[in-house]
Formats: sequence, C-alpha cells, structure tokens
Amino acid sequence: MLTTEPNPVYRPNPERYQNMPYPRCGRSGVRLSALSLGLWQNFGGVDSLSNARAMVQRAFDLGITHFDLANNYGPPYGSAETTFGQIMKQDLAPYRDELIISSKAGYDMWPGPYGIGGSRKYLIASCDQSLKRTGLEYFDIFYSHCMDPDTPLEETMGALDTIVRSGRALYAGISNYSPEKTREAVAILKSLGTPLLIHQPRYNMLDRWIEDGLTDVLKHEGVGSIVFSPLSQGMLTDKYLNGIPEGSRASRSEQIYFSEDDISAENLSKVQALNEVAQARGQSLAQLALAWVLNNDAVTSAIIGASRPEQIENSVAALDNLEFSDDELTTIEGILGA
Repeated sequence: MLTTEPNPVYRPNPERYQNMPYPRCGRSGVRLSALSLGLWQNFGGVDSLSNARAMVQRAFDLGITHFDLANNYGPPYGSAETTFGQIMKQDLAPYRDELIISSKAGYDMWPGPYGIGGSRKYLIASCDQSLKRTGLEYFDIFYSHCMDPDTPLEETMGALDTIVRSGRALYAGISNYSPEKTREAVAILKSLGTPLLIHQPRYNMLDRWIEDGLTDVLKHEGVGSIVFSPLSQGMLTDKYLNGIPEGSRASRSEQIYFSEDDISAENLSKVQALNEVAQARGQSLAQLALAWVLNNDAVTSAIIGASRPEQIENSVAALDNLEFSDDELTTIEGILGA
C-alpha cells in the first residue's frame, strides 16, 4: 500500500532578524523590512505552488516580513491571494504577528461598473473578497491601487477610513497617486482620523518621476513609501547587457510591461554603463539598482519580485553594500542624465 509523506513542518531561520534593516515608515510606529516580496507574478493559479511556497519561506528566513498583494494578481485574477492564503495556512500562521501583509484594489477585477475604480462599493467589496481568498482576519495595509478621476477623492479615502475602522485593515495606503493628489489624500484621511501610512509608486534608476515633487510631499507629511519595479521589470539586471535577448519580455510584440522608451538604445547604453559601476562596487547590476533606490531617504522599502528562491537571495545580498561614495553618486548621475 502506497503512503504519502506529510509536508514537512516549516521552521523559520532563528537568525532571520539579524541582517535585515527595518526602516521606520514615515512618522508611524511601523518598521518595514528594507526589501519586501511582491506577489504580482509567479504566484498565480498557473504557477507552481511548491515554488511559491519555497520563495515565501526563503524570503521570511532572510528577514523579509512584508508581503505585497493586490486583488487582481495572478493569473487568473485573485489567485495570488489564494496561493498566499494556502502558504499562510500551511507555513506562516504561527508567525502572523511577525508579518505585514498588504493588498489593494483599484484596477479592474470583475465585470461591470462596480469591479474597477475608487468607489466605496468597489473598495470595500474587494477588501472583503481579498480577506476571504487569503483566509486572513485583517490586512496590515490596504491600498487604493490607483487614483480614480471619476470618483471624488473624499469617497475613496472615506472607504479606506471605513476599512480601517471596521478592522479589515490596520493602516491605509495609496499607490500611483500624483504629488497633488497625494497631498489631498493625506489631508482628507487626517481629517477622518486615519492617517495615511504609505504610498507605493514606481521608482527606479530609469524612472525617477517621484523626485519631481512626490518625495517632498511624503517627507513633509511624514508618509512612508514602498517602491515597486526597482529593477525596471528586469531592465536593470544582466539580462539586457548585450541587447534584447530573444524570448525576453522586451522582445515580445504583445509585451505590456515595456514602452519603446524603456528599451531604447539610450537606455540600453545606460544599463551597460551602470553595470560597470556595479562591478567596481563588487555588486551585480540588480544589487546596485536596489541599493540606489534605498539610498533615497524618502524610500522605506523596495518591492522585489522573484521566480525562484535564489533570486531573493541575490536581492537580499544587495543590503551588504548600501553605502555610496560621493564619486559613485556623481558617476551614476552622469550616466542617468546622459
């Protein structure tokens, strides 16, 4: 008679907090791991559950305590939350109070007029669905994933206030908001008694839009930030050092992650020059890119993605060399400004 071995009990690394920095998130009492694991890709229903489980375990073993989700991460939509819920139940449930788990709503999720945007109906219904998929009692952070120009900002922020006051989440966040709308969101939430904890914008060496006003707003208002796409969807890795390889994301005619500006000859030239700086520092290009975004004093944490545990290890190794000399920063500015 065949028998199956039970899944081994996961026991996290007892030294997991020794080497990971935990910067304070704005003026709050929350400290985030300097690197956070994003579940946008490779955690969907079409992906390997055992690999997803191995990546989450390795991240936690290395001191990553923040796991970033959204309602429509997959594919299919919602499946990344379901995957994380399974991992949570199997491995991380005893350590729930050591974790920051976030989710978001704003982009399209289900058909019809109530499955997208910033309405109270959509945000609260979506949060409830996300809690059910993950099996959690609450999220640590729940975000408005994007600004909805057709919904009054008071309604969207009011929904976040309700989500926090009802116990569905502990803190409110926003993502992809302009400096002006961020300032307005801060003021509305402050008036409601639910401070804005965090903003999640895109930021990397090739996309520095947050430096044109947003970082000033965040620092003035005491709001933390967690940046996504710090490696510019792989552009700031060794993958593109010799041009655009066949079969890569950037080579696909149907690609949606790269614009023509992203994969321009000018950007590829910058990537090659930045790699020389990285080599001189004893880092990979990806490690340099992570260290650089974390050097911005408005940035609390950077979200990394991964398709296997070794990539997480490589990203965490960036934390071994976060300091930049003035000469290095001048050289990098010269490359990026070229």
